Amino acid sequence: MASEAGAPRDLVSALANGQIEVAHPILTQSTVLQDMELVEIIEHRTFGHQLAIAMRKTVSQTVSDALIETGNVDIIKTPLENDSADISGKAMEYLVEQSEKIDDIQAPLVNRTNLGPDLAKRMYWWVSAALRKSIIERFDIDSVELDKSIERAVKDLMGEPIDKAENADSTDHMIKSLISAGKVTPPLMIQTLRQGEIALFEEMLSGLSNLNAKLVRRFVFEPGGEALAILCKALEIMKPDFASIFLLSRSARPGDKVVDPSELTRVFDLYDRIKLETAQKVVEHWRLDPDYLFALKQVNAQAKQAVA
Repeated sequence: MASEAGAPRDLVSALANGQIEVAHPILTQSTVLQDMELVEIIEHRTFGHQLAIAMRKTVSQTVSDALIETGNVDIIKTPLENDSADISGKAMEYLVEQSEKIDDIQAPLVNRTNLGPDLAKRMYWWVSAALRKSIIERFDIDSVELDKSIERAVKDLMGEPIDKAENADSTDHMIKSLISAGKVTPPLMIQTLRQGEIALFEEMLSGLSNLNAKLVRRFVFEPGGEALAILCKALEIMKPDFASIFLLSRSARPGDKVVDPSELTRVFDLYDRIKLETAQKVVEHWRLDPDYLFALKQVNAQAKQAVA
């Protein structure tokens, strides 16, 4: 029935809504099913039914929109990786915005033939170095222009004209403006790290914590990451965001960029163990005395006493 163009519609529809073992070949192959029938199945049947529809050789814009609305990354990726799937410009814009938070759809989006230069430039801000290179090569875009994405991002966040953002007196001025506007958030810092702008991330962290930039730089690059964990806890950065910051900061270190699992376990354990009030007191100490090693010893001593 799946390959029969003249198969009875009612029978095909009944099979398409049945158990996935029967429905799968119908959903992936049958040309009898209309878009509204497919949308109805996407909205009311199982993940298996949705995935089978996503695997169709051709997918209309209406069906693509319904697949994207499921919010399931595996479902969304399938039509993205199929150039025969028709995805509307509006849906592409939505997916580009979502790709800031969903890494798994970044590569399929960059490889789509209908991804325009404007959307590609927008993605350049948060994708990996390899995908940035792909964007530059594919769209023949001036890399210098793309490297100004931070200024454009600042402009977007603050609602300022491009000229004002790009002609800011200094990075320090931009960071202070963002902080005063409440725009320096963990997601923005994570995006900055992903782009490889380590110095800008350090300025953000320094501005938020009111700590010396050189001291913050030591936190970012020091082995172990204990100080970074304490600082993030003091700033009330949630654990998932801290995990991203920690792992991305490790990849910025010179030499071996592989994170030792024991190092990861140790620093997460410290983040969980240390109380917010204790972390904030340590940061206050750092503001007065950059001898953070002394402060770390104090924290470790307190932790041992608590265990005892």
